[in-house]
Amino acid sequence: MSATEPSLFEPYRLGAMTLANRIVMAPLTRNRAAEGFVPGPLAVDYYTQRAGAGLIITEASQISQQGQGYQDTPGIYTDAQVEGWKKVTDAVHAKGGHMVIQLWHVGRVSHTMLQPGGGAPVAPSAIRAQTKTYVNDGFAETSEPRALERAEIAGIVADYARAAANAIRAGFDGVELHGANGYLIDQFLRDGANQRTDDYGGSIENRSRFLLEAMDAVIAEIGAERTGLRLSPVSPANGLADSNPQALFNHVMEELEKRHPLYVHVVEGATGGPRDVAPDFSFAALRARFTGPWMVNNGYDLELATRVIAAGEADLVAFGKPFIANPDLVERLRRGAPLNEMDRDTLYGGGAKGYVDYPLLADAAA
Repeated sequence: MSATEPSLFEPYRLGAMTLANRIVMAPLTRNRAAEGFVPGPLAVDYYTQRAGAGLIITEASQISQQGQGYQDTPGIYTDAQVEGWKKVTDAVHAKGGHMVIQLWHVGRVSHTMLQPGGGAPVAPSAIRAQTKTYVNDGFAETSEPRALERAEIAGIVADYARAAANAIRAGFDGVELHGANGYLIDQFLRDGANQRTDDYGGSIENRSRFLLEAMDAVIAEIGAERTGLRLSPVSPANGLADSNPQALFNHVMEELEKRHPLYVHVVEGATGGPRDVAPDFSFAALRARFTGPWMVNNGYDLELATRVIAAGEADLVAFGKPFIANPDLVERLRRGAPLNEMDRDTLYGGGAKGYVDYPLLADAAA
């Protein structure tokens, strides 16, 4: 690598933060929140162990009870949740790390057991998600959603802004709106889920409206320099599809370029699956429309991450599953050391096992 090529392991200036490296811990749902959907002491340990990442993006955290889609996921809408997260951010900052919280509304990917008053989940249109959610310690089919009334949408946009303000109170360095993986923002964007006939449906401009209103509300609350966004333009996650994703996400990027967010975080391909799920889709065309910090995710290993950073094709690389089993992932990658195997049986729910007990390199050496 020449002296002029950027390195995965060199510091990177992101907004007001100087990240120790360009390796990001991607958001990872672990279903271990305590009563009241508050992150507990184990979450403090879990994130502090991983503070060697240049940036940590938390597990997705719902902006309201209505926004919840899985059992035991943390929120950021009550004072108790803010206090729980404050313990996490204080501990991560004490280790020299940086941290943003992912703001989540699942939309139709939910179950009546999780909704206020046992009501139906909400969505752009009353189209059921062909996927499962996690309730009662197991996977179950999602419930039939109801279409949001137009008058309700502004309240959800306001929930994003309130959650962002709570995040700053909790000590986060910023937020990431979850616009990916088939959840509410993604449902509004894609015509496979959005069949509205008002000004939030139909044209690409209309389907982008909810995302851009949520971004604008959060930016007005905490500033563009603390507001990131995650998108998954071609992922079929949670049963989503669009008839023309290139045109849709080209437009989204052109609109984001006007707003100067902290970063755009793009899932390339199918979330947690093949990268070549849409071979005709051009991620380069998206990058060409957005001049801000560009974060990539999905199936990255050391070789691929090193190459895209050196080539200037991305500024940051987010690693997901490798961080579950390797709290010291950055050091392992730096040394070319072997990675721990992930225990799939402990991914969702439970306690310390498979959460905070994966060995560090130092432990393995001893």
